[in-house]
Amino acid sequence: MKPVVFITAGDPLGIGPEVTVKALKSPLVQHACSPIVIGEPCSLIRAGFTDSLARLVGMDSCECLQDAPHGPTAAGGLSSFKAVELGCKLAMGSGCSLVTAPISKQSWALSNIPYVGHTEFLRERAGKDGLMMFVSGPIRCALVTEHFAVADLPRLLTKARVTHAARNFVQALKRLGIAKPRIALCALNPHAGDNGKFGTEERAVLEPAVRALRRQNIRAEGPFPADSLWASHAHGKYDGLLCMYHDQALLGLKLAAREPIVHITAGLKFLRTSPTHGTAFDIAGKYQADESSMISAILFAAERSKRPQI
Repeated sequence: MKPVVFITAGDPLGIGPEVTVKALKSPLVQHACSPIVIGEPCSLIRAGFTDSLARLVGMDSCECLQDAPHGPTAAGGLSSFKAVELGCKLAMGSGCSLVTAPISKQSWALSNIPYVGHTEFLRERAGKDGLMMFVSGPIRCALVTEHFAVADLPRLLTKARVTHAARNFVQALKRLGIAKPRIALCALNPHAGDNGKFGTEERAVLEPAVRALRRQNIRAEGPFPADSLWASHAHGKYDGLLCMYHDQALLGLKLAAREPIVHITAGLKFLRTSPTHGTAFDIAGKYQADESSMISAILFAAERSKRPQI
């Protein structure tokens, strides 16, 4: 019996409905799971959705979106949020995996949604230890901080926050089948601070965090300059990199990855995955979107559905 996978279609004015429908048409997806799609029905039908592809849990049709230009809107934000809220509820109740197509953080803000995005919402509803991580074949990384201004990083990076993220990352890697994960920490500052010349976070926060992790028998090394560390990881020296902020992870990841990237929120009460692109309003409705990352997110969720949660 094929596992059930819940799929939210994302912002109805973005490429979410399109990549969802294209992914559902993939023979690999059809063979791997029984998908249940949650989203605004008109946008999905415009993208080519039919009942033969999946079961649709219809949200209310938003007439105001039918002729709206592709871009951030309060209506699109509310529609996509309701889909995520229902998807989370269904996944929590069933233990099935949840795959989320991209939402617009600006649309959520316009609709006064009290969450920045998926991760913050899921962390409140489905597990406070939710960790943002990414997998592309042997390339794996996780974030200590997520959607914050770079100027706030020195205040946000604490020993407790770093060690907490590292422990969750190691647990997730073990559940991916790596018995004794070896991780490395990216430095915050250029040249890992160069002995305090370019910043003190390495000495004051990251080095003590590594020592604390080692005392807990976690194979952690660093902090190392991020540029050279990504090259080392790509050549197999480490099982995963713990990155201090969003772009430190995503830039290196997208350059190093040779396979489609899957975004995972680890540590929840169910498995949540998503593609690693955004709403791409500029090409929405043109049927130009690449569905490969969405296919990978669904296949990963289906393949992991009968194993311990990440």
